[in-house]
Amino acid sequence: MQKDKPSEELTDRDKVRYDRQIMIKNFGEEGQKKLKSSTALIAGVGGLGSPVSIYLAIAGLGKLKIVDKDKVELSNLNRQILYRNEDVGKYKANISKKILKEYNPDIEVESFNQKITSENISDLARDCDLIVDCMDNYPTRYLLNEVCLEKELPLFHAAVSGMNGQATTIIPGETPCLKCIVPNPPPEEKFPVLGATPGLLGTIQAHEVIKYIVGIGKLLKNQLLLVREGTNFRKINVRKNPKCEACGNEQILK
Repeated sequence: MQKDKPSEELTDRDKVRYDRQIMIKNFGEEGQKKLKSSTALIAGVGGLGSPVSIYLAIAGLGKLKIVDKDKVELSNLNRQILYRNEDVGKYKANISKKILKEYNPDIEVESFNQKITSENISDLARDCDLIVDCMDNYPTRYLLNEVCLEKELPLFHAAVSGMNGQATTIIPGETPCLKCIVPNPPPEEKFPVLGATPGLLGTIQAHEVIKYIVGIGKLLKNQLLLVREGTNFRKINVRKNPKCEACGNEQILK
């Protein structure tokens, strides 16, 4: 569950807009207040980041910080649902901010048209309550992992290839870190993706973020969810690696 922090009050408009999710058991107005008071860093607004940011925006998460250095390309449009034909050649960070504010004008969206590096990641994560890993390469994912360990922030990870994917929720001090789970990343190369696959995995990430903030449901902690061909789901237990170069000095988790 999210660390205690002051909650913003709901407006009459909030109570109407989010009425159907407020009705969920153990969610209520208090859960909506927690969402409204939260800030999430969305690392990458491509195939995964598009559905993640859209669903967090329409759920009423108070502030989204969007980071992406790329411009929209025609080949992105089979899976990156934030963008349209007319956006080709424009910066994703700029377009995504505009579109997300159209989805929900009541939230705050801050966009950063830059590459995530070891020099800027700490500043990007400042004042954030969590980070969502929507990247397509492991060197940057490992930077996210490091800053989450340093700042004790949860990391919501997903990755896709073809019609397959994986997802897990990483809580420093409670779960293995990303380096424990994926110590040897796949080679960096162009990989196939069916558009619905990141849509599915990104929606799972959004669910995990909302459950974490509100404090309901069972998170994917100490488990890696494997999705094969979109309909075959399997969870495997994951454990901390005591020799992990990122977090190996912590006590072994059971």
